[in-house]
Amino acid sequence: MSTGLTVYGMKASGNCYKLQLLLEHLQRPYRWVEVDSVNGQTRTPDFLAKNPNGKVPLLELDDGRLLPESNAILCYLADGTRYLPADAWQRAQVLQWLFFEQYSHEPYIAVARFVARWLPADHPRQAELPRLRERGHQALAVMEQALSRREFLAETGYSIADIALYAYTHESHVGGIALDDYPGIRAWLARVEAQPGFVPQTY
Repeated sequence: MSTGLTVYGMKASGNCYKLQLLLEHLQRPYRWVEVDSVNGQTRTPDFLAKNPNGKVPLLELDDGRLLPESNAILCYLADGTRYLPADAWQRAQVLQWLFFEQYSHEPYIAVARFVARWLPADHPRQAELPRLRERGHQALAVMEQALSRREFLAETGYSIADIALYAYTHESHVGGIALDDYPGIRAWLARVEAQPGFVPQTY
């Protein structure tokens, strides 16, 4: 019997891991199709017919509808659940963190991870790491300030805001961005990992 949901993703990607984590929290069955974006599998004609932007993750519904962009997928899957508040103001607070993740966090912490992990030591992009790390620490400082006041990023408690930001924060050290100076973030990581249905990233 069909699960109704197919996720095209790459297990090593934090943006894809977000969806896996939420689906496990929700206990929703899904089919995972591994797509190696690093080695060009998102640029094939078949994949580009599904997502012309050539990126994962991509959600496909049983009726053939397709939804790209990790945080849009999080919002779709979390709608009507405890992970995305129904109240307009509370929902906007969660969305604020999703936008922060994509504009102020992921472009630095995730990119530093990519450069440090996947590119050779003599690659020209290695020169970007000092700036990426500087901006990554700026993003972590914002999170640390919020987490010094509450257990989770949004006032309503654990939500897709935490899922989105956990995905790359828990591996920030891979890009050379240590969490030693962020006790609030370290405690928050442990709280996320204690949530029912939590699954670690595996690849």
